[in-house]
Amino acid sequence: MKCPVNRLTLALGLLAAATAVGPAVAHASPSENATVNLIRLLVEQGVLKQDKADALIAQAEREAKEARAASSAPIVAQAPAANGEVRVQYVPAIVRQQIRDEIKAEVLSTAKQEHWAAPNTFPDWASRISFDGDLRLRGESRSYADSNSNEIVDFAKLNDKGPYDVNPNSSSSLPPLLNTREDRDSILRLRARFGLKAQLAENWVAGIRIATGSNNNPVSTTQNLGGGFAKKDLWLDQGYVSWSPSERLTLSGGRIANPFMSTDILYSHDLNFDGLAAIFDQPVNRDLSLFGTVGAFPVQYSDDNATSNGFDKQDSDNKWLYGAQLGAKWAINDHNRLKGAAAYYRFDDIVGERSSPCAPWDGQPGCDSDETRPTFMQKGNTLFLLRDITPNPANPAATPQPQFVGIASEFELLDLNLVWDSDLPHDFKLRSQANYIHNLAYDAGEMRKRSAGQLANNVDENGNIKSGSDAWMVQFTLGNALDMRKAGDWNLFAGYKRIEPDALPDGFNDSSFHLGGTNAKGYFLGGNYGLANNVYATARWLSSEVVYGAPFDIDVLQLEVNTRF
Repeated sequence: MKCPVNRLTLALGLLAAATAVGPAVAHASPSENATVNLIRLLVEQGVLKQDKADALIAQAEREAKEARAASSAPIVAQAPAANGEVRVQYVPAIVRQQIRDEIKAEVLSTAKQEHWAAPNTFPDWASRISFDGDLRLRGESRSYADSNSNEIVDFAKLNDKGPYDVNPNSSSSLPPLLNTREDRDSILRLRARFGLKAQLAENWVAGIRIATGSNNNPVSTTQNLGGGFAKKDLWLDQGYVSWSPSERLTLSGGRIANPFMSTDILYSHDLNFDGLAAIFDQPVNRDLSLFGTVGAFPVQYSDDNATSNGFDKQDSDNKWLYGAQLGAKWAINDHNRLKGAAAYYRFDDIVGERSSPCAPWDGQPGCDSDETRPTFMQKGNTLFLLRDITPNPANPAATPQPQFVGIASEFELLDLNLVWDSDLPHDFKLRSQANYIHNLAYDAGEMRKRSAGQLANNVDENGNIKSGSDAWMVQFTLGNALDMRKAGDWNLFAGYKRIEPDALPDGFNDSSFHLGGTNAKGYFLGGNYGLANNVYATARWLSSEVVYGAPFDIDVLQLEVNTRF
């Protein structure tokens, strides 16, 4: 195999011959050897490394010396005239340029193959991968009113650790209860996320993101520090494949970021969706564009082997979320922009079912509706006892009643969102935001019928349901920037929320306001300030109380340092 240096030297020699009759190239201390001058020019242009150039110069000078010793003929073909004059063959400029292009292509090809002309260049696959991430350090304090009821059941823990015997004649322990009076001060918390995105082909992208989290709950990737300095958990936060058949349409599947325009009264900012979504964005004209999303998302699959130690297995009862949204973005003028969307969400089979008669006290391993309890819940939704337990004839009053709870209301949501961004004088910016949600499927009579009168919460002393089907939020943000990117960026924000108990499922919204869930109302305010590029501080105060039921007031203070890369 021939040495690539020899091939390169020959090519450079040809270029020198072609340019010998052309104008000289200005160069500090030029050499008499045109090849040497060209090599130096390639070094200046960054095509060659200096060590490679030194080797080529040495070889070019050596070969030139050998050529002069072998023959005194000039490099370019010459022909003696009859009168003794020497005629030099003229090489046209277009030919010289063609030779230059061919030599440059050969040099770059050799450099790329042997990785010596650009040592910091990554291989092709690495150029198609990008990384991003963020880290948030938070100090959090939670304050509870002394007048709060201390008898509020933690139904999420009851379902997770249960069943719990609700018969006071056979049970001597209290159900799991929420902390409602003891403050929690100065909790140091961390959220870290790191993502990778790969451009597989022209229209195909795959992505993976990992994140912290104290457990696998879907609404928060924040984790408490401490715990005896134990190592912290990492979870698969996202994992998806996207295909864009056109620049206006993207189809995604896997565990994906929230594809809908929404606020955190419905979906937490940390919530990701398992399933499939199609997203489109279509400009109408210079000032107006339409966007939309349709998707199907499995919320919960029933256990194939439930009940595991019983001969009879439970029917498949899969829970799904179906969503469709249509919106528009309108640039009203140079200083005002409007974005709005209407969405419909249907949660299929998310409600609980009352079981057929069963007898756990007689050794029956479970009841046939146990799998209809929600996989994850926070608090607020109206619930009922799932099991229809037959009394023990030998001792009916003391028959144990080990129970799970299920959701009483169906959910078909109408979700309306509006955001108005305005540029004000003195470089101020104002964002006005509103969100309204109505549960079209809310029906107190159906809830009572579904529960067979066994409601577990949200009822008054007369057994009447105290609930509602509406939620809404308004928020205003004012500052010199709405998105924190640079040092010195700042803004202030304030808003109000009201979320009635059955306006939406309580398992998917923000876990900070009222510490998550529904049946809450109150205000929030705070501010952001850019400490450096991609580093900003946040202070936030959230004050809430229940809409219906026993007193339960919670104030939350959060102080954060946020970074992104």
